[in-house]
Amino acid sequence: MNSAVNIIVGPTAVGKTRISLLIAERADVEIVSADSRQIYRYMDIGTAKVEKEIRERIPHHFIDICNPDEYYSAGMFGRQARETIGNILNKGKIPLVVGGSGLYIRALTDGIFELNAMDPKIREQLEERLNEKGLPALYEELKRVDPEYARKISPNDRQRILRSLEVYLVTDKPFSYWHSKQPDPAPFPVRLWGLTSDRKKLYRRINERVDQMIKAGLEDEVRNLLKLGYSPELNALNTVGYKEVIDYFEGRIAREEMIDLIKRNSRRYAKRQLTWFRADSRIQWRTIEDENDLKSLCGEIIRAVESQ
Repeated sequence: MNSAVNIIVGPTAVGKTRISLLIAERADVEIVSADSRQIYRYMDIGTAKVEKEIRERIPHHFIDICNPDEYYSAGMFGRQARETIGNILNKGKIPLVVGGSGLYIRALTDGIFELNAMDPKIREQLEERLNEKGLPALYEELKRVDPEYARKISPNDRQRILRSLEVYLVTDKPFSYWHSKQPDPAPFPVRLWGLTSDRKKLYRRINERVDQMIKAGLEDEVRNLLKLGYSPELNALNTVGYKEVIDYFEGRIAREEMIDLIKRNSRRYAKRQLTWFRADSRIQWRTIEDENDLKSLCGEIIRAVESQ
């Protein structure tokens, strides 16, 4: 695999999906989605998935691959995405990776060490302690046994707190020890394109997207997930656009506040995405303000692909 794999990254609502579809209209590409929420079924509106009609015409990978209560990790994505990219190249087609999940991109390009140490009994005990003592108590325990990893994660990150404690109890070594193991880089070169925009314009697009999601039926989508029996405590539902609607349903906030919070939290998420990606010196940044900028970058990426 000597050809560089093109990867498009950037914050939410900046235009990643739009440019991927523009490229797909002019080149024989298959799109590899690097979005940690679009992997889940039944979560379409709140994750801004490409319409099914388009996905039937343009191959998309890693969308709707598991249910909201199924475990899936960045490490699993990294391994499977590399295999998928290899299959696309072997068919003589062009893989185009598109997404805003920084850890998924890192797992694909650089690899991350993922430990398979699991114990259902220990996990069950941790869940019981979580219900009895609350998440802050477990986070304090993590700070005692693995202060290095505890500093890297949010005190509210239920999934990572439970997982890191599980690994410690199973292996008798802190999670940070295992994370220090050297990962394997991708078996192919990569070319990263970063999309950015004027902050005011980006935030306006984010606000407009949230309004569109509400009109498209985001509340009904969340209601359906709950009717299907999925717990509001799931990591998949404890994310922007879903947790706020659940708070509204449970009477903790008013509807207008729900909408405002989705907008605010989406803007904050975009800021975190930019902070993450700007730390990667390999990324070639392009400012996207309108459709002409998208078309210009589309041509640039296609020329880069054709020159290989």
